[in-house]
Amino acid sequence: MRKPFTLITSKAVPLLRANIDTDAIIPSREMKTVSKQGLSCGLFAGWRYSYNRNPNPDLVLNNPDYKDAQILLAGENFGCGSSREHAVWALAEYGFRVIVAPSFGSIFYENCIQNGVLPIRLSGNHIKELAEQSQALKVDLTHQTIAGVPFEMSREHKKMLLEGLDAIDLSLEHLPDIKQFEADDQNQRPWVYLQPN
Repeated sequence: MRKPFTLITSKAVPLLRANIDTDAIIPSREMKTVSKQGLSCGLFAGWRYSYNRNPNPDLVLNNPDYKDAQILLAGENFGCGSSREHAVWALAEYGFRVIVAPSFGSIFYENCIQNGVLPIRLSGNHIKELAEQSQALKVDLTHQTIAGVPFEMSREHKKMLLEGLDAIDLSLEHLPDIKQFEADDQNQRPWVYLQPN
């Protein structure tokens, strides 16, 4: 079980580029593990660092004003490209709990949900307005708002994030129904089930 999503109040990092793919989020050279730990230093490594891994002062992520920010504002089609789950792991380990973009790569969106990161779809205009605010933004998943702006989310995804559930946890909530189905099915089609000798 993951950490349940609660109210978050945080500054938002404006990285409003369109079509940021998973290769930019975490380059393959930074994926030296199958673990979810140790990936945050590789987050946006191609942009965050110059030669010899010196921080690039022109990248907003290196601005000390955004230290410990939990919200990332992005451009359309964020997380497109390959389906590497490492991209979400790196974002989460870096501290991002919320990513706001007009659209997401479909697999990336699902990977966010599965890893406890809230992906919010908002119009580009709303995102620009949020980026212009200097104060911290409040994200309220229960009421589905960010800084008072409503957003849509499926009931199932909302439940998973609020309760810290993954797909297996969600399936286990239906365990009595699953067991009943198996019992009924075994009575109707006994030849499908292996019998002990």
